[in-house]
Amino acid sequence: MNFSLSADQESFVASVRAFAEKRIAPQAAEIDATAVFPHALVKEAAALGLMGVTIPPQFGGLGRDYLTYALAIEAIARAGAVLAVILTVNNSLVAEPIRQFGTDEQRDLWLKKLATGQAIGAFALSEAGAGSDAANQKTVARFDGQQYVLTGRKVWVANAEAAEVAIVFAATDPGARGRGISAFLVPMNAPRLKKVASDSLGVRGLGCMDLELDDVRVDAGALIGEQGHGFRIAMRALEGGRIAIAAQALGVGHAALDEALAYARTREAFGQPIGNFQAVQFQLADLATDLEAARVLMWKAADVRERQPRASVEAAMAKLHASEAAHRAADRAMQILASAGYRRGSTVERLFRDVRAAEIYQGTSEVQRMIIAEHVCDAAKR
Repeated sequence: MNFSLSADQESFVASVRAFAEKRIAPQAAEIDATAVFPHALVKEAAALGLMGVTIPPQFGGLGRDYLTYALAIEAIARAGAVLAVILTVNNSLVAEPIRQFGTDEQRDLWLKKLATGQAIGAFALSEAGAGSDAANQKTVARFDGQQYVLTGRKVWVANAEAAEVAIVFAATDPGARGRGISAFLVPMNAPRLKKVASDSLGVRGLGCMDLELDDVRVDAGALIGEQGHGFRIAMRALEGGRIAIAAQALGVGHAALDEALAYARTREAFGQPIGNFQAVQFQLADLATDLEAARVLMWKAADVRERQPRASVEAAMAKLHASEAAHRAADRAMQILASAGYRRGSTVERLFRDVRAAEIYQGTSEVQRMIIAEHVCDAAKR
């Protein structure tokens, strides 16, 4: 691994950071308060190529490497987590699977639109009984000889409010678990598809909705890859998504550390800034070290994703440590700010709520530990 960036990478990330500080940070509190999907910011991000960072230029993307993508997500999340997650879903969970597994017709129909922001994508895998156990799909898809007919309910579908298309996972061979799941490109305006509003503690404005599919019909050409291969498509997409979520968590964690540092310099107690007290200094030192360790894991995962066929373990380690380190950073920042941080509407209060989701979506921390433990135990047997 090389821990230095090229001049081109530095320049791109600096431009993203400037956009984040100028355009996202001033709106982050309002987005949280209103829970309104930030359409205008998404358009601005698309103009910078952030809807298709890793997608090849022939499909309208920037064709950049995974580390540059992760660093861009981190910079955006440091200013506002909501837009970072919107971009993560569109890039890692929708555009990349279509690029890798889709047909030429599917790429022509959707990929350029997604990469340029003409369309927004959603990823519908989770169900009430299929979160951590994603293979336990109850949504079914039956083929009637001409079309697939999808029936079921998906929950917590990010971007659903604004999306034009969703990758929907359904059992084409019920009872076969992972071997019987297929992936479909479903237009969000399809007849008999209903969006049901939901609300969340944090990352408000993400456009999360539940989807009810009541015999939704799609042509055979909507199938991504082969029938029964949907679960592996989902797992491959989540590898990239987990690296991006690690980057998102890292950005939020650093924002929390920034708040704690600023407060420690200015808040006085017993005649001096609280940052002069060793008890506070040690907390800040631990947070900085924790986040730096997360950064190394995120960089390694992004590097492996770029160079090797699979990065499941590295992605799991990066997401696990970054999400939990960022949670600790937000928690300690709130403790340092005390009542000023606990107040509804404070920046730290918003960061505390936003970062908690990173330990849940795209695989809980327990799921990441399962992936890591399986690898460690298998390695020990060899």
